[in-house]
Amino acid sequence: MLAKLTSKNQITLPKALVGKFPGTEYFDVREEAGQLVLKPVKVRDLDAVWRKIESLGITEKDIGDAVKWARRTKAPAK
Repeated sequence: MLAKLTSKNQITLPKALVGKFPGTEYFDVREEAGQLVLKPVKVRDLDAVWRKIESLGITEKDIGDAVKWARRTKAPAK
């Protein structure tokens, strides 16, 4: 099956494939030996999200810095 990568780095998964994972909204994505590997993930509560964040070594300061970066005022185009 083919999936096309859009200009916004989004991939639409084929319906026949997604149908094998009913109720799944999130996939863990990783690179393995030059291939993309998607693993279905069920996020059940906020604690699970925080455990994943901690396992990746991301701190509350990192999150705060990312929010500040995303909210920064961009300079007008010249």
